[in-house]
Amino acid sequence: MKVSQLGERGVIDLIWSIIREEGGAQRLKDMALPPSDDASAVRLEDGRHLILKTDMFNRRTDAPKGMRHHQMGMKAVTINISDLAAKGVRPFAFLFSLGLPRNYKQSNVRSLVAGINAAALEYGAPVLGGDVGEARDLIVAGFAVGFSSNLVKRSGASPGDIVAVTGPFGDTAAAHKILLKGMKAPQPLRKTLCRSVYEPRARLELGIALAESGLVTSSMDSSDGLAFTLNELARSSDVGFVIDSLPISKPARDFASLNELSPEDLALFGGEEYEIVVTVKKGAWERALGAARCVGGDLIRIGGVVSEKKVVLIKDSKETPIPSRGWEHLK
Repeated sequence: MKVSQLGERGVIDLIWSIIREEGGAQRLKDMALPPSDDASAVRLEDGRHLILKTDMFNRRTDAPKGMRHHQMGMKAVTINISDLAAKGVRPFAFLFSLGLPRNYKQSNVRSLVAGINAAALEYGAPVLGGDVGEARDLIVAGFAVGFSSNLVKRSGASPGDIVAVTGPFGDTAAAHKILLKGMKAPQPLRKTLCRSVYEPRARLELGIALAESGLVTSSMDSSDGLAFTLNELARSSDVGFVIDSLPISKPARDFASLNELSPEDLALFGGEEYEIVVTVKKGAWERALGAARCVGGDLIRIGGVVSEKKVVLIKDSKETPIPSRGWEHLK
Protein backbone atom coordinates (compact mmCIF):
# COMPACT_ATOMS: atom_id res chain seq x y z
CA MET A 1 0.00 0.00 0.00
CA LYS A 2 1.30 3.46 -0.91
CA VAL A 3 1.31 6.41 1.49
CA SER A 4 -1.09 8.19 -0.86
CA GLN A 5 -3.62 5.51 0.09
CA LEU A 6 -2.85 5.80 3.81
CA GLY A 7 -2.92 9.59 3.90
CA GLU A 8 -1.25 11.72 6.54
CA ARG A 9 -3.32 10.33 9.41
CA GLY A 10 -2.80 6.75 8.29
CA VAL A 11 0.97 7.30 8.23
CA ILE A 12 0.83 8.81 11.74
CA ASP A 13 -1.10 5.76 12.99
CA LEU A 14 1.51 3.50 11.37
CA ILE A 15 4.37 5.37 13.06
CA TRP A 16 2.83 5.05 16.51
CA SER A 17 1.99 1.38 15.98
CA ILE A 18 5.66 0.70 15.18
CA ILE A 19 6.80 2.59 18.29
CA ARG A 20 4.37 0.59 20.43
CA GLU A 21 5.54 -2.69 18.91
CA GLU A 22 9.17 -1.79 19.55
CA GLY A 23 8.76 -1.36 23.29
CA GLY A 24 7.30 2.13 23.59
CA ALA A 25 3.80 1.18 24.74
CA GLN A 26 4.28 1.97 28.45
CA ARG A 27 6.06 5.24 27.74
CA LEU A 28 3.20 6.34 25.47
CA LYS A 29 0.68 5.36 28.15
CA ASP A 30 2.47 7.61 30.66
CA MET A 31 2.57 10.68 28.39
CA ALA A 32 0.82 13.79 29.74
CA LEU A 33 -0.67 14.32 26.28
CA PRO A 34 -1.56 11.26 24.16
CA PRO A 35 0.06 10.87 20.71
CA SER A 36 -3.18 12.01 19.03
CA ASP A 37 -3.16 15.44 20.72
CA ASP A 38 -1.95 18.76 19.27
CA ALA A 39 1.47 18.65 20.95
CA SER A 40 3.65 16.46 23.17
CA ALA A 41 4.24 16.96 26.90
CA VAL A 42 6.68 15.84 29.59
CA ARG A 43 5.93 16.16 33.30
CA LEU A 44 8.57 18.12 35.23
CA GLU A 45 9.49 17.66 38.88
CA ASP A 46 8.09 21.08 39.81
CA GLY A 47 4.60 20.07 38.63
CA ARG A 48 4.68 21.95 35.34
CA HIS A 49 4.74 20.39 31.88
CA LEU A 50 7.37 20.86 29.20
CA ILE A 51 5.46 21.14 25.90
CA LEU A 52 7.07 20.24 22.58
CA LYS A 53 5.69 20.83 19.10
CA THR A 54 7.11 20.32 15.62
CA ASP A 55 5.36 21.07 12.34
CA MET A 56 6.61 21.34 8.78
CA PHE A 57 6.06 24.01 6.14
CA ASN A 58 6.54 22.79 2.56
CA ARG A 59 6.39 25.43 -0.16
CA ARG A 60 4.71 23.13 -2.70
CA THR A 61 1.79 22.21 -0.43
CA ASP A 62 1.63 25.08 2.08
CA ALA A 63 2.37 28.24 0.07
CA PRO A 64 -0.60 29.35 -2.06
CA LYS A 65 -0.03 31.29 -5.26
CA GLY A 66 1.20 34.82 -4.59
CA MET A 67 2.55 34.18 -1.09
CA ARG A 68 5.73 36.16 -0.36
CA HIS A 69 8.79 34.59 1.25
CA HIS A 70 8.44 36.74 4.36
CA GLN A 71 4.87 35.44 4.74
CA MET A 72 6.09 31.86 4.29
CA GLY A 73 8.51 32.35 7.15
CA MET A 74 5.82 33.77 9.42
CA LYS A 75 3.43 30.94 8.60
CA ALA A 76 6.12 28.34 9.37
CA VAL A 77 6.15 29.68 12.93
CA THR A 78 2.39 30.20 13.25
CA ILE A 79 1.54 26.58 12.40
CA ASN A 80 3.60 25.47 15.41
CA ILE A 81 2.47 28.16 17.83
CA SER A 82 -1.21 27.56 17.04
CA ASP A 83 -0.99 24.05 18.47
CA LEU A 84 0.60 25.40 21.65
CA ALA A 85 -2.17 28.01 21.85
CA ALA A 86 -4.78 25.26 21.71
CA LYS A 87 -3.13 23.65 24.75
CA GLY A 88 -2.96 26.97 26.64
CA VAL A 89 0.84 27.05 26.45
CA ARG A 90 3.05 30.14 26.24
CA PRO A 91 6.03 29.38 23.95
CA PHE A 92 9.53 29.81 25.35
CA ALA A 93 11.75 29.23 22.31
CA PHE A 94 11.68 28.30 18.62
CA LEU A 95 14.09 26.32 16.44
CA PHE A 96 13.90 25.39 12.78
CA SER A 97 15.56 23.18 10.19
CA LEU A 98 15.75 24.67 6.71
CA GLY A 99 15.75 22.59 3.53
CA LEU A 100 16.83 24.71 0.55
CA PRO A 101 17.03 24.02 -3.20
CA ARG A 102 20.43 24.88 -4.69
CA ASN A 103 18.91 27.61 -6.88
CA TYR A 104 17.12 29.37 -4.02
CA LYS A 105 18.15 33.04 -4.02
CA GLN A 106 20.01 34.62 -1.13
CA SER A 107 17.51 37.49 -1.09
CA ASN A 108 14.71 34.97 -0.61
CA VAL A 109 16.58 33.33 2.28
CA ARG A 110 16.92 36.75 3.90
CA SER A 111 13.21 37.48 3.50
CA LEU A 112 12.17 34.01 4.69
CA VAL A 113 14.31 34.08 7.82
CA ALA A 114 13.24 37.65 8.59
CA GLY A 115 9.65 36.37 8.53
CA ILE A 116 10.51 33.45 10.82
CA ASN A 117 12.26 35.76 13.26
CA ALA A 118 9.48 38.37 13.20
CA ALA A 119 6.78 35.80 13.98
CA ALA A 120 8.87 34.08 16.65
CA LEU A 121 9.39 37.41 18.43
CA GLU A 122 5.72 38.34 18.02
CA TYR A 123 4.75 35.16 19.88
CA GLY A 124 7.48 35.61 22.49
CA ALA A 125 9.55 32.62 21.34
CA PRO A 126 13.03 33.78 20.22
CA VAL A 127 14.87 31.67 17.65
CA LEU A 128 17.67 29.72 19.38
CA GLY A 129 19.08 27.69 16.49
CA GLY A 130 18.42 24.91 14.00
CA ASP A 131 19.91 23.28 10.92
CA VAL A 132 20.32 23.89 7.18
CA GLY A 133 20.32 21.22 4.50
CA GLU A 134 19.59 20.65 0.82
CA ALA A 135 16.11 19.79 -0.47
CA ARG A 136 14.29 19.70 -3.79
CA ASP A 137 11.88 22.37 -2.59
CA LEU A 138 11.77 24.85 0.26
CA ILE A 139 11.03 23.16 3.62
CA VAL A 140 10.91 24.76 7.06
CA ALA A 141 10.58 22.25 9.88
CA GLY A 142 9.75 24.26 13.00
CA PHE A 143 10.11 23.22 16.62
CA ALA A 144 8.45 25.16 19.45
CA VAL A 145 9.03 24.68 23.17
CA GLY A 146 6.96 25.99 26.08
CA PHE A 147 5.90 25.38 29.67
CA SER A 148 2.45 25.03 31.19
CA SER A 149 0.69 24.57 34.52
CA ASN A 150 -2.80 24.63 32.93
CA LEU A 151 -2.60 22.06 30.15
CA VAL A 152 -5.86 21.54 28.21
CA LYS A 153 -6.22 18.20 26.40
CA ARG A 154 -8.44 17.17 23.50
CA SER A 155 -10.21 14.85 25.93
CA GLY A 156 -12.24 16.16 28.84
CA ALA A 157 -15.55 17.32 27.32
CA SER A 158 -18.71 16.17 29.12
CA PRO A 159 -22.41 16.15 28.16
CA GLY A 160 -23.87 19.56 28.93
CA ASP A 161 -20.69 21.47 28.01
CA ILE A 162 -20.86 24.22 25.38
CA VAL A 163 -19.01 23.91 22.06
CA ALA A 164 -17.38 27.18 20.97
CA VAL A 165 -14.78 28.60 18.59
CA THR A 166 -12.47 31.61 18.77
CA GLY A 167 -13.51 33.10 15.42
CA PRO A 168 -15.56 32.66 12.23
CA PHE A 169 -14.74 30.18 9.45
CA GLY A 170 -14.90 30.03 5.66
CA ASP A 171 -12.40 32.66 4.53
CA THR A 172 -9.55 30.26 3.81
CA ALA A 173 -11.73 27.83 1.84
CA ALA A 174 -12.95 30.76 -0.27
CA ALA A 175 -9.38 32.01 -0.74
CA HIS A 176 -8.23 28.59 -1.93
CA LYS A 177 -11.02 28.53 -4.50
CA ILE A 178 -9.82 31.90 -5.79
CA LEU A 179 -6.13 30.98 -5.84
CA LEU A 180 -6.35 27.33 -6.89
CA LYS A 181 -9.53 27.19 -8.99
CA GLY A 182 -9.64 30.70 -10.43
CA MET A 183 -13.01 31.65 -8.98
CA LYS A 184 -13.81 35.35 -9.13
CA ALA A 185 -14.42 37.96 -6.45
CA PRO A 186 -14.34 41.78 -6.41
CA GLN A 187 -10.89 43.09 -5.51
CA PRO A 188 -11.72 44.23 -1.94
CA LEU A 189 -13.32 40.87 -1.15
CA ARG A 190 -10.49 38.96 -2.85
CA LYS A 191 -7.91 40.87 -0.80
CA THR A 192 -9.71 40.16 2.47
CA LEU A 193 -10.10 36.46 1.72
CA CYS A 194 -6.53 35.94 0.47
CA ARG A 195 -5.10 37.66 3.54
CA SER A 196 -6.49 34.76 5.60
CA VAL A 197 -4.11 32.32 3.90
CA TYR A 198 -1.18 34.70 3.35
CA GLU A 199 -1.07 36.04 6.91
CA PRO A 200 -2.60 33.56 9.41
CA ARG A 201 -2.16 34.26 13.10
CA ALA A 202 -2.30 31.91 16.08
CA ARG A 203 -4.78 32.75 18.87
CA LEU A 204 -2.04 32.55 21.47
CA GLU A 205 -3.12 34.99 24.17
CA LEU A 206 -6.71 33.81 23.84
CA GLY A 207 -5.73 30.15 24.20
CA ILE A 208 -3.64 30.92 27.28
CA ALA A 209 -6.41 33.02 28.87
CA LEU A 210 -8.99 30.27 28.37
CA ALA A 211 -6.67 27.63 29.83
CA GLU A 212 -5.84 29.80 32.84
CA SER A 213 -9.55 30.43 33.46
CA GLY A 214 -10.05 26.74 34.24
CA LEU A 215 -13.39 26.88 32.40
CA VAL A 216 -12.37 25.00 29.24
CA THR A 217 -12.69 21.21 29.35
CA SER A 218 -11.10 20.37 25.98
CA SER A 219 -9.57 22.20 23.04
CA MET A 220 -7.97 21.68 19.64
CA ASP A 221 -6.38 23.72 16.88
CA SER A 222 -8.67 23.89 13.83
CA SER A 223 -6.09 24.03 11.03
CA ASP A 224 -7.22 20.71 9.48
CA GLY A 225 -10.75 22.04 9.05
CA LEU A 226 -13.71 22.62 11.34
CA ALA A 227 -15.50 19.38 10.44
CA PHE A 228 -12.45 17.23 11.15
CA THR A 229 -11.70 19.12 14.35
CA LEU A 230 -15.23 18.69 15.71
CA ASN A 231 -15.15 14.97 15.00
CA GLU A 232 -11.68 14.50 16.48
CA LEU A 233 -12.49 16.51 19.61
CA ALA A 234 -15.71 14.53 20.15
CA ARG A 235 -13.93 11.21 19.54
CA SER A 236 -11.13 12.09 21.98
CA SER A 237 -13.67 12.87 24.72
CA ASP A 238 -15.94 9.90 23.85
CA VAL A 239 -18.95 12.22 23.46
CA GLY A 240 -21.04 13.75 20.67
CA PHE A 241 -21.57 17.31 19.44
CA VAL A 242 -24.80 18.90 18.28
CA ILE A 243 -23.97 22.03 16.27
CA ASP A 244 -26.83 24.49 15.84
CA SER A 245 -25.02 27.63 14.69
CA LEU A 246 -22.17 27.52 12.18
CA PRO A 247 -19.66 30.39 12.58
CA ILE A 248 -19.51 31.57 8.94
CA SER A 249 -17.71 34.85 8.22
CA LYS A 250 -19.45 37.58 6.22
CA PRO A 251 -16.75 37.58 3.48
CA ALA A 252 -17.22 33.81 3.08
CA ARG A 253 -21.00 34.25 2.85
CA ASP A 254 -20.57 36.98 0.24
CA PHE A 255 -18.18 34.81 -1.79
CA ALA A 256 -20.51 31.81 -1.58
CA SER A 257 -23.43 33.92 -2.81
CA LEU A 258 -21.42 35.29 -5.76
CA ASN A 259 -20.27 31.83 -6.85
CA GLU A 260 -23.40 29.81 -5.94
CA LEU A 261 -21.56 27.77 -3.32
CA SER A 262 -22.63 26.40 0.02
CA PRO A 263 -21.40 28.73 2.81
CA GLU A 264 -21.74 25.81 5.23
CA ASP A 265 -19.31 23.74 3.16
CA LEU A 266 -16.82 26.63 3.09
CA ALA A 267 -16.92 26.85 6.88
CA LEU A 268 -16.79 23.12 7.57
CA PHE A 269 -14.36 21.69 5.05
CA GLY A 270 -11.76 24.38 4.33
CA GLY A 271 -8.83 24.00 6.69
CA GLU A 272 -5.89 26.37 7.30
CA GLU A 273 -7.91 28.38 9.82
CA TYR A 274 -5.85 28.72 12.97
CA GLU A 275 -8.76 29.17 15.34
CA ILE A 276 -9.29 27.10 18.48
CA VAL A 277 -12.29 24.84 19.02
CA VAL A 278 -13.13 24.43 22.72
CA THR A 279 -15.70 23.00 25.06
CA VAL A 280 -16.74 25.16 28.01
CA LYS A 281 -18.05 23.89 31.34
CA LYS A 282 -21.80 23.92 31.80
CA GLY A 283 -22.86 27.14 33.51
CA ALA A 284 -19.53 28.87 32.85
CA TRP A 285 -20.25 30.52 29.49
CA GLU A 286 -20.35 34.15 30.63
CA ARG A 287 -17.16 33.78 32.66
CA ALA A 288 -15.35 32.09 29.74
CA LEU A 289 -16.53 34.82 27.38
CA GLY A 290 -15.26 37.41 29.84
CA ALA A 291 -11.85 35.72 30.02
CA ALA A 292 -11.62 35.79 26.22
CA ARG A 293 -12.59 39.44 25.96
CA CYS A 294 -10.11 40.47 28.66
CA VAL A 295 -7.31 39.69 26.18
CA GLY A 296 -9.07 41.23 23.18
CA GLY A 297 -10.43 37.93 21.88
CA ASP A 298 -13.86 36.42 21.49
CA LEU A 299 -15.78 33.16 21.81
CA ILE A 300 -18.61 32.11 19.53
CA ARG A 301 -21.03 29.50 20.83
CA ILE A 302 -21.86 26.95 18.11
CA GLY A 303 -23.49 24.03 19.91
CA GLY A 304 -23.44 21.63 22.81
CA VAL A 305 -21.95 18.34 24.00
CA VAL A 306 -24.21 15.27 24.20
CA SER A 307 -23.68 11.71 25.39
CA GLU A 308 -24.69 10.09 22.08
CA LYS A 309 -21.63 9.48 19.87
CA LYS A 310 -22.53 11.69 16.92
CA VAL A 311 -21.43 14.99 15.37
CA VAL A 312 -24.38 16.63 13.66
CA LEU A 313 -25.58 19.97 12.32
CA ILE A 314 -29.11 21.15 13.07
CA LYS A 315 -30.56 23.23 10.22
CA ASP A 316 -34.24 23.88 9.54
CA SER A 317 -35.08 21.44 12.35
CA LYS A 318 -33.24 18.67 10.49
CA GLU A 319 -30.23 16.77 11.84
CA THR A 320 -27.41 16.18 9.33
CA PRO A 321 -24.20 14.27 10.16
CA ILE A 322 -20.98 16.28 9.83
CA PRO A 323 -18.43 13.97 8.18
CA SER A 324 -14.84 13.92 9.39
CA ARG A 325 -13.43 15.66 6.32
CA GLY A 326 -10.75 18.30 6.03
CA TRP A 327 -7.24 18.99 4.80
CA GLU A 328 -4.95 15.94 4.79
CA HIS A 329 -1.42 15.74 3.40
CA LEU A 330 -0.57 12.93 0.94
CA LYS A 331 -4.21 12.75 -0.20
